[in-house]
Amino acid sequence: MTVADNRHLGRHIVIHTDGACIGNPGPGGWAAILQSMDGAKQLKRGTASGSDKDTTNNKMELTAAIEALKMIKSDSPVFLRSDSQYLIKGITEWLEGWKAKGWRNAQRKPVLNRDLWEELEALVTGRSIIWEWVRGHNGDPMNEEVDQLANEAARKAAFA
Repeated sequence: MTVADNRHLGRHIVIHTDGACIGNPGPGGWAAILQSMDGAKQLKRGTASGSDKDTTNNKMELTAAIEALKMIKSDSPVFLRSDSQYLIKGITEWLEGWKAKGWRNAQRKPVLNRDLWEELEALVTGRSIIWEWVRGHNGDPMNEEVDQLANEAARKAAFA
């Protein structure tokens, strides 16, 4: 089910997120675009971004989702769109297994970024969220825009 399939819903929020890193690890940035919607009509739009001088791309992907979700004050349904399979599969497929295995992955190694996964899980518990993977750099206008914002944030971190 995609965001476009659900435009018939009443009020909802669409979040577009991305993370970027110059080198991995290295200076990184994250960005989010939040759209408050009523059906297909955009009521309000906002952006947020941030950076870290020494991080990884996956940390920035998680941080973008976390920071965007922290900004939502309503209980409206949320559609979170990201080009990060790490984020989307992590929250929808892998998280329960990691927890069941004592925060170990399939290779029996400790799950990376556990602190961020735990923070994200706490933010999504009890909320109506549909997670949607979007192919990156494939012409989706909102994904392209949030990618540009994340890369700008990463460049700022590199030269700070």
